[in-house]
Amino acid sequence: MNLAHWLSRAGRAIPDAPAIGFGTKTVYDYRALSLRAAKLAGGLLALGLKPGARVAIISKNQPDYVAIMFGIMHAGLSGVPANAKLHGAELGYILEHSGARVCFVSEDMEAEVASHAPKSLERMIRIKGADYERLLAADAVPVAEVSGDHLAWLFYTSGTTGRPKGAMLTHTNLNWAAHAYLSEVDETNTGDPILHAAPMSHGSGMYIMPHIAKGGVNVVPESGSFDPQEIFTLIGKWPRVSMFAAPTMIKRLVDYNADCNVENIRTFVWGGAPMYVEDVRRALERFGPRLAQIYGQGESPMTITKLSKREVADSSHPRWLERIGSAGTPYSCLEVRAGDANDNSLPAGEIGEILCRGDIVMQGYWKNEEASAKTLANGWLHTGDVGAFDEDGYLTLKDRSKDLIISGGSNIYPREVEEILLKHEGVREVSVIGRPDAEWGEVVVAYVVGDAGEKELDELCLSNIARFKRPKQYVFVDALPKNNYGKILKTELRERDAMGKKKGKQNG
Repeated sequence: MNLAHWLSRAGRAIPDAPAIGFGTKTVYDYRALSLRAAKLAGGLLALGLKPGARVAIISKNQPDYVAIMFGIMHAGLSGVPANAKLHGAELGYILEHSGARVCFVSEDMEAEVASHAPKSLERMIRIKGADYERLLAADAVPVAEVSGDHLAWLFYTSGTTGRPKGAMLTHTNLNWAAHAYLSEVDETNTGDPILHAAPMSHGSGMYIMPHIAKGGVNVVPESGSFDPQEIFTLIGKWPRVSMFAAPTMIKRLVDYNADCNVENIRTFVWGGAPMYVEDVRRALERFGPRLAQIYGQGESPMTITKLSKREVADSSHPRWLERIGSAGTPYSCLEVRAGDANDNSLPAGEIGEILCRGDIVMQGYWKNEEASAKTLANGWLHTGDVGAFDEDGYLTLKDRSKDLIISGGSNIYPREVEEILLKHEGVREVSVIGRPDAEWGEVVVAYVVGDAGEKELDELCLSNIARFKRPKQYVFVDALPKNNYGKILKTELRERDAMGKKKGKQNG
């Protein structure tokens, strides 16, 4: 079923109900939002796009993001959301690899995207610009009838090869994700708002869909980003508000010295990285029993395990501290287990790779059969995360076998940064690791063999990759630890780093 039917139905059933908030005000009701999506769909089809054609969105958070998202699906096309924090070269790769023919872009991103747009991109449409208004002048069209296996969302997730991979998410996948959220994380009713302080292109955007399904209100901060004072102001305006946030965002809210009407908070859902147990305890003291955790990834969108508000708040349980340090229990819509090297299920307490399967798991990677076969081997999604279940079925994540770094909720893969640094002629070898950090979860540290200067390396990174991926510190060494086969031992490097055997200067 085409998920665009959710918005179309709401436009008929609850036309006057608020649908989109911008700051403290409602900007679209469901009548206006559903009509806007239907007209955008008509305009896109008038451009000659056929079902399944890819349409990208490169924009910071704004009210029309929802209309564009549903307009693409309404037309039977496939959306390609891209993180607006990425470098233009990275965005250009996503546009080229996905074969996107049209790209919606916000005004502040237009020049960056234009300078890296591939020849295959036929149109770049500035949101709220003249071309955009011409699309809205088109006749509204009926919702395109597509199967559940139709590609709805092509989500580019970071890859260990230095290039992102496009996880193919169908209407069925996103349907399961929406219902899993509604049934097991955050009960939502008509009129209930969700505040999008995290990127709508990623985790927060996944929760647009369940709120449309239930007739909720998608609220965008006027700043378009995360500002604690603005968040507290909006909490005061929107009763029963929920928000998806990275742990570092929750921590900043806890530490922010201002009044907050906590009674208006329905749920704060954290994800993207684990949260320190002490930080969970402090958040409970500040906001009360309104915190839930989710663990997922783009390949199983936001849905592998969860820790409910009740479980997070149940301090009377004898194993409460262990539980709030865990990733919770599996959602009911899929199987999850820790597996050995042959994908055999491991007993409680034994550490293995986290595997899952179910109708929510992606169909594979776009134009990457080799990676698809490897990641979905034996019918299981191989997450690359390592952990163990306890006797009660709670999962604790131990490490990430793919060396993923999660900083402030954003995924950073070391090899991507390493490949950029190795472009400098003064860098002979390099290894990038994540260093635990109380504020960001982890920060990027580069161990370098060579005679390049820090300023030069910083400039190289800033001209090729997103700013948040650049190393916060460069440590210059004579040699990197290696095994007998010449492979760099990141585990040993992390141990050395933790012991403080380093030198270098912190970046500002």
